[in-house]
Amino acid sequence: MYRRAAFVLFLACGIVFQLSHGVEVEVKDQDKLCLYANLMVNFSVSYDIAGNKSATAEFELPANVTTVGSECNDKSSLLKLNFGEGHSWSMNFTVTDKMYQVDSIAFTYNLSDTTLFPNSLNNDTKTSTVKPHITDIGLDTCYSCKSNDMLEDVSVNQTLFDVLIQAFVNNGSKSEQITSCAADVPTASPTTAAPATTTKPTTTPTTTPTPTLPPPATGNYSLKNDNGSTVCLLAYFGLRISLKQGDKYEEMNFEPNGTTVSGSCGVNSSELVLLSSTMNFSFTFLNDAKKFRLHALNVTGKTSSGVPFTEANSSLSLWEASVGSSYMCNKEQNNTITGLLSIYTFDLHVQPFGVKKDSFSTAEECQADADSFLVPIAVGVALLVLIVIVLLAYFIGRKRNMAAGYESF
Repeated sequence: MYRRAAFVLFLACGIVFQLSHGVEVEVKDQDKLCLYANLMVNFSVSYDIAGNKSATAEFELPANVTTVGSECNDKSSLLKLNFGEGHSWSMNFTVTDKMYQVDSIAFTYNLSDTTLFPNSLNNDTKTSTVKPHITDIGLDTCYSCKSNDMLEDVSVNQTLFDVLIQAFVNNGSKSEQITSCAADVPTASPTTAAPATTTKPTTTPTTTPTPTLPPPATGNYSLKNDNGSTVCLLAYFGLRISLKQGDKYEEMNFEPNGTTVSGSCGVNSSELVLLSSTMNFSFTFLNDAKKFRLHALNVTGKTSSGVPFTEANSSLSLWEASVGSSYMCNKEQNNTITGLLSIYTFDLHVQPFGVKKDSFSTAEECQADADSFLVPIAVGVALLVLIVIVLLAYFIGRKRNMAAGYESF
């Protein structure tokens, strides 16, 4: 089918909100509008320069884009915005039943562009692909999100804002109906408390996840540097997730057998990606030269009923330890990732930076492990004090008895 991209406008969408310099495009199929977008994107890209250093390029999606390569189909559509010297930014849409979503966002950048990436050591063209949480958009409605939506990858951060898009446009005309992102939906204002009554209020217990599965199998994962000679990331843990569905929770163990391990090691950021037949995990670690921590986690999979899910958080601060050390927590840990997702780790040991001789460095233990040692130590000290008191009492008593015997004699 013939696809033709229409013109690029630099106007604001007056229907919903005003943009100062947003990129507005229309993609047409046989002279009928099939995909509409009006949005802004800021980029932050880390790249290598001389002296074993890195630089950061910050720029925005320019107004002078083309839509060559964009296309519309009944079940999937692609918005592709091309700009500069070999750069492009694209959104892939799919439709299910009466809803559509953004499956992935791909940003391709050309490091040989000296305007954006001065002094770059590489001239490669790289692609950063992320999965945004843009789902459940009703057909024949526009998706609107004024709020900032940051999407983070190993070397690339993208910030979307002032977004208005519609895929699968019906009858060649953009819809007036809006599906707003969660960040734009105002929270309910507190209401005035009702007058007290003599009836004792009942308390409804909060539903919390309860263990229903045996401990998960532990997996041993590692990544090697670019030349494949030495290990640059080590991870060892058992993993379980708890996914909230309505008022209930579904727990699923991650099975390490058959898991595909990939990712990358960097100076400031490392990523571990685990792909199994049921769930996919992407762990992103940051290094601030003194401490490292788990900064972002993206989890995708399907529930037992086959419903797909994606949960992500790019503002975490977990599993923190000094650079040059590893992080260990033998105790079961429970961390809330989003309002719907929690993860449980067992026998956790990770080191995303500074691995030497393919082995973990000295471990910094979690508080739970430290507490487990403190309890027996405290009990031992208490018993020792008690023994000393008993012995002192015995010797004092014996001395008094001996003194009394001498006096009676």
